[in-house]
Amino acid sequence: MPQPDWEEFRFDGIGTRWEITTPRPLVAGLRTRLLSVVEKYDGGWSRFRPDSTVSAMARRPGRYELPAEAAALGRLYGLLYEVTAGAMTPLIGSSLEQLGYDADYSLKPAGAPLAAPRWEDSLDWDGTVLTSRVPLVLDIGAAGKGQLVDLLAAELRSGGEDNFLIDASGDLYYRGPDPLTVALEHPYDPAKAIGTVSLARGALCASASNRRAWGDGLHHVLDGTTGRPVTTAVATWTMAESTMAADALATALFFVPGAALERTFDFSWLTVFSDGSAAYSAGFEGTLFT
Repeated sequence: MPQPDWEEFRFDGIGTRWEITTPRPLVAGLRTRLLSVVEKYDGGWSRFRPDSTVSAMARRPGRYELPAEAAALGRLYGLLYEVTAGAMTPLIGSSLEQLGYDADYSLKPAGAPLAAPRWEDSLDWDGTVLTSRVPLVLDIGAAGKGQLVDLLAAELRSGGEDNFLIDASGDLYYRGPDPLTVALEHPYDPAKAIGTVSLARGALCASASNRRAWGDGLHHVLDGTTGRPVTTAVATWTMAESTMAADALATALFFVPGAALERTFDFSWLTVFSDGSAAYSAGFEGTLFT
């Protein structure tokens, strides 16, 4: 918590735990609006809910009207699809299901890794309209949680809250009077930290292969061109003005060096590799322990 006397509002949403802390208790009406934003987002984008738009896409191809936030989400995914040569894709859902990360959480592979469908062959995403040519299992998890953080931050500001911390199970967005010191979780031991970073304002997001991991070497960060879990990077952290961008770029770092991503995106970053080495940007305001 950024200040010892800040108030906490905790809830569950999109399959994860959320905590919003503010200098004063949130009024009941604002809490209700925040929960409504989460429910609406989950109802549109969840591949685990049979009543969602995404689940409808998996059953049949066609033209789908998406919520307003889809335009920014589609632009970001389209750019990262190009930058990573197809390795990072919102069409990774079928690959995740193949390895057992399905709607039933079976965690039992149905067969060999399956490459994701090629974007250019499968769909057109134009603003808030997505037209699919075949049934598709869309999974926007690499950027969706970050985008939902940004939507909640906008709702807080519209409700008169200027200082707050949103913690979406480790993905953070902070606005406060003083910088916030955040520990960087050890990729192999959640009880330890490999360093700290100072978050003055904006987003700090992380991705790690030890989160949502199951089976022998199976985890949620898959290469869309092969359907196989990535084995080179094991943990990443990013800092950016937008939580959606920071969230997506934390995944993109598993496929593309941070220095290459900096040519297109304004962010700072840290990547830890499976051999124990690390790389980071000049602007990453952190301290790594020796």
